[in-house]
Amino acid sequence: MSKISLKEINKLAIPAIMAGIAEPLISLTDIAIVGNIPKNSTEVLAAVGIAGSFISALIWVLAQTKTAISSIVSQYLGAGKLTEVKSLVPQTIYMNLLLSFFVYYVTSIFAFEIFKFYNADGLVLEYAVSYFKIRAFGFPFTLVTFSIFGVFRGMQNTIWAMYISIFGGIVNVILDFILIFGFGENIPAFGIDGAAYASLVSQFLMMVISIYIYLRNTEFNLKLKRVLHPELSNLTKMSLNLFVRTAALNYAIYLANKYATGYGSEYIAAQTIAMNIWLFTSFFIDGYANAGNAISGKLLGAKDYKKLWTLGVDLSKYSIFIAVLLGITFAVGYYPIGRIFTSEKAVLDIFYNVFWMVIIIQPINALAFTFDGIFKGLGEAKYLRNVLLAATFIGFAPTIFIADYLDLKLHGIWIAFIVWMMIRSWSLIVKFRMKYL
Repeated sequence: MSKISLKEINKLAIPAIMAGIAEPLISLTDIAIVGNIPKNSTEVLAAVGIAGSFISALIWVLAQTKTAISSIVSQYLGAGKLTEVKSLVPQTIYMNLLLSFFVYYVTSIFAFEIFKFYNADGLVLEYAVSYFKIRAFGFPFTLVTFSIFGVFRGMQNTIWAMYISIFGGIVNVILDFILIFGFGENIPAFGIDGAAYASLVSQFLMMVISIYIYLRNTEFNLKLKRVLHPELSNLTKMSLNLFVRTAALNYAIYLANKYATGYGSEYIAAQTIAMNIWLFTSFFIDGYANAGNAISGKLLGAKDYKKLWTLGVDLSKYSIFIAVLLGITFAVGYYPIGRIFTSEKAVLDIFYNVFWMVIIIQPINALAFTFDGIFKGLGEAKYLRNVLLAATFIGFAPTIFIADYLDLKLHGIWIAFIVWMMIRSWSLIVKFRMKYL
């Protein structure tokens, strides 16, 4: 058989989609609920958008070991040598745990200064710092969970991560309503802090369940060996390249939020809604990229290059199909979608002005994310790093600077995102075609 069947791809992709959208769905839920807080709703929405964006940025950067360990585990699985990385996995988990404590400590101390860089001030700054300091305590929980998810994916299993993520999402939604608005006489209304506490509890529970399944259903454990695994050096190099790549990615998102904040509270509130919808769809499309990540590493380990090429072609078709369906859904629900998140007319007017740009970028996202996942599975972290650096500093940054000079506001920000994603998708497609066709 010269290709991976759709059934085999969907076995990984569909659970990965469900697991992948849980985190952005939590953020969307937070935004939808806090955006309807009666007092200072625009400032609260802007604060959650800024703080949530920074938290996502940190998690994306720090969680790149998830991709690295997934790639290595899948390659060893494909080569029939999985037992040879038995000591590598716990070493990776503990490395992530120590890193998360350090990042939590530093960012909590400098939270006020960090959000000043986003042009936040007044109530927006106050709310953002308060929300962040609570949610940041969950960094260790999230990074341990993501490391274990990477092991599951490398073993060609995305179902466990799906169940855990769905559970965490449900807990978060329930706690959002209880803690933000209060419940009865015993639980007071915590407002924006309630959203942060809800996320913190759900992250902790997800970590506990992940560890339980990891110990019960895999051949790995949490025992550390004194001798470092020889693959740890390769994993660290891959992770560092992906750190740099993700830092460049988050610099683009930081620029977008900084400029939007500078245009006014209504603009950053509208950008928060648009950006989180974009992130939700990105993770949705990313399900097939995660399947590509797991399968491509296994095929590389087995040296089956013919199937690898057809995998890239098939995944592109499936991802574009999903992107088009998402675009049609957004187009049909164009105005009701905005009203889910806020009732502020000024914010909605700005959001509706740019939402169409979020829609048209979807097929471009599909190609970029598909080949992102495949290249991660192949261990091509260095090339992915270079592509993101070029897309950000040659494409996104100059575009947003020019757009700001022309006073295009959020239109300029989303033009920059379109340029950014076009460079990313084109570079990966050309490289893959040259190397594997």
